[in-house]
Amino acid sequence: MKEKTALRFSTDVVLYPLLFIFSIWMVYWIEVRFDVSFNRWGVYPQTLKGLRGVLFAPFIHSGLSHIFNNSIPLFVLSMGLFYFYRGIRWKVLLVGFVATGLLTWIIARPALHIGASGIVYMLAAFLFFKGIASRRLPLIALSLIVVFLYGSMVWYLFPVDPKISWEGHLSGFLVGIALALFFKGHHPVENKKYEWEKEDYNEEDDVFLQHFDEDGNFIENRLELMKEEAEAKARPKRIIRIKYFYKEANKEEE
Repeated sequence: MKEKTALRFSTDVVLYPLLFIFSIWMVYWIEVRFDVSFNRWGVYPQTLKGLRGVLFAPFIHSGLSHIFNNSIPLFVLSMGLFYFYRGIRWKVLLVGFVATGLLTWIIARPALHIGASGIVYMLAAFLFFKGIASRRLPLIALSLIVVFLYGSMVWYLFPVDPKISWEGHLSGFLVGIALALFFKGHHPVENKKYEWEKEDYNEEDDVFLQHFDEDGNFIENRLELMKEEAEAKARPKRIIRIKYFYKEANKEEE
């Protein structure tokens, strides 16, 4: 199996997501430690200066609850991306990172938009729709796990709270769907095919079917019986010759 389509665990599946989370917390620690705010480096829509937030906004958070709520799903979903989609993981992450920020810059209301939640929505949408479209059982299972863990996030695609950047959520969600469609032909795993599903399958060579007789009755030791019959037919026949000797009776004895 090719490396790009192999499902195998390696340290980078955990290492890179951890580095991403660590960088986010490091930025927050610097803000708290030195009493500074990087909010001005967020995405401010439709202004040239606000474009810098495309690169910096995902690393900036408004408070402890904000960064904590983003860290766990970001770590879990990025691990899913790095493990199941090894061949395209960097393309999805980097393109999704930039595209989410740009779309937020285009459609969002005039305000500073910060936080990694757009990336979280991008990853969740990609993993869900890509898994469903792939029709591969492990990827479909991953899609269901994403729904089970983070399905409630769908409510925050709408303006339910003026303090939440629902535009960033929506941007990440749409970008995730677009990436799932773009990489539709990429299949990291293949469904297991049973013997009878293969093109070179021959019923006569199927060991299980050989246990059935002509009437469809299952005979557990039919193979052994067939083997014994075949050996008996192949065994050379022994010709037994019987000779009879006749002795005339002695007349005197009569």
